[in-house]
Amino acid sequence: MNVLGIDIGGSGIKGAPVDTEAGELLEERLRIPTPQPSSPDEVAGVVESISRHFGWTGPIGVTFPGVVVNGVIKTAANVDRSWVGVDAAHLFGGATVLNDADAAGLAEVRFGEGRDRRGTVLVLTFGTGIGSALFVDGVLVPNTELGHLELNGKEAEHHASDRAREKHDLSWEKWAERVEEYLRHVEMLFSPSLIVIGGGVSKKASKFLPHVRLDTPVVPAALQNQAGIIGAAHAAAGRMQRVH
Repeated sequence: MNVLGIDIGGSGIKGAPVDTEAGELLEERLRIPTPQPSSPDEVAGVVESISRHFGWTGPIGVTFPGVVVNGVIKTAANVDRSWVGVDAAHLFGGATVLNDADAAGLAEVRFGEGRDRRGTVLVLTFGTGIGSALFVDGVLVPNTELGHLELNGKEAEHHASDRAREKHDLSWEKWAERVEEYLRHVEMLFSPSLIVIGGGVSKKASKFLPHVRLDTPVVPAALQNQAGIIGAAHAAAGRMQRVH
């Protein structure tokens, strides 16, 4: 099944049609900067223009940076606060809407590093914040939001996200120390069999992952920054199949 996947982030909104059987983009993705303010109507306009760009009339899957329950936004971490309480599934014309890290995790567990892995797999996306997707024997535990765990008296994502690296002008090695400290914390809480690092930094894993030492295997995401788009489309395809 071909589905349009759209990944809403704090800095950019990306979309592309996806072959959900192969887990591959069918066309080059389109990226549009996230509007400021990132209000529901403004973002919906960007989603609509991405859909128009591809001439899309079929099913759509959309990610959102926050807790999503039955298509309704419950928290909004790195976008406008006015999202809280919005029925995003309705706003996006009946699209399947899910948490952005959960979408990236679904893609990685179905098509990437987490494929056929038993036990607890943790997919963490490092970008504007830190997103998390927790899987037990391939089944998603949605909306874990582990970037908001407290670390050194503040939210972990304020300390160890990619934005924190840029904001504090940290070298990759220095940032790796913060990442390792955070990963040790989640390792202690969940005893995962595998940790997958996604988000924009996954393309640069060679710069920091060699400096991260953990008992749990830690690997960069195979799908890198396309994971959100592919996972959103995969979730929408799964929903369509359940409906029919």
